[in-house]
Amino acid sequence: MSDDLLEPLGLGPLESALYLRVLAAPRSTSARLAESVDAAPSALRTALHRLVAAGLVTRLAGSPTRYTAAPPEVAVDALATRRQQELDQLRVRVRELALSYADLGPSVSSELVELVEGQDALRHRAEQLQLGAQQEILAIDCPPYFDSPTDNPIEFQLLARGVECRVLYDAPGLESADKRKFVLRCVDAGEQARSLPSVRMKMLVADRRCAMIPLSFEATESTAALWIRPSPLLTALVTCFDLLWERATPLAADRPSDELDPKDRELLAMMAAGAKDAAIARSLGITQRTMTRRIAQLMGELNAQTRFQAGLQAAKRGWL
Repeated sequence: MSDDLLEPLGLGPLESALYLRVLAAPRSTSARLAESVDAAPSALRTALHRLVAAGLVTRLAGSPTRYTAAPPEVAVDALATRRQQELDQLRVRVRELALSYADLGPSVSSELVELVEGQDALRHRAEQLQLGAQQEILAIDCPPYFDSPTDNPIEFQLLARGVECRVLYDAPGLESADKRKFVLRCVDAGEQARSLPSVRMKMLVADRRCAMIPLSFEATESTAALWIRPSPLLTALVTCFDLLWERATPLAADRPSDELDPKDRELLAMMAAGAKDAAIARSLGITQRTMTRRIAQLMGELNAQTRFQAGLQAAKRGWL
């Protein structure tokens, strides 16, 4: 079965692998499960806790602790029904929120959302937003860019004074070698970077208290943006970022492993980011045949049968 069996229910590959293992080997101990899925103790505990909370696995009394799986036709159906109910409730609350926000008077709504127009004003506000951050910057980065995609000195200032910067990248935007080198520089400086195969939006949030989003995500020249202060709309944007961040793949580790060639590290990172084979080969300056051969060699070194497994093993070794 697929490693992402339980993904539609909000559970990840490790939880899926553990559930299938407990299903195949009832009354398994934690130690036995750790060996079978090759997971770190902390990750194993977290995954088992999530499975127990979801009702998919039961913790048996006694020592050592053993686990047994609930029948899939009962447990998975029940969990899916519960998740559907939660989604239905969320839709109702979103509609209520939209109606409440629409009922705000003009004077109140204008204080919560401000229209910023003109490129100079946009640059000034973006700098103001970043420099005013005390704890955290959240950003979603994707093309097209109306400014240089490889120049943001303010971020290095923020990282130097201890502000956490988390940036979510659109994978196609990383196909440029210059862009990728810049992102890796940011990561080396302390940025937490992740990517998704497609994230067609842009966002900049400071300390979860103020945000900027462009009026158009597709325009090559941005001339207007929304400046959003604390409000239900800001909460929704931050929640959106958090959900996307959980689904995204880390681009690279802050400290690359000494045992991995830099080009192999970049190849693995681009694979994890969802870049296409042609784009990876072009970025590395090699032919697709050479790249395919190197991927096969790396999969052999990682003892992986699929690229997905290779990504998991590379992450465990600190190569991503």
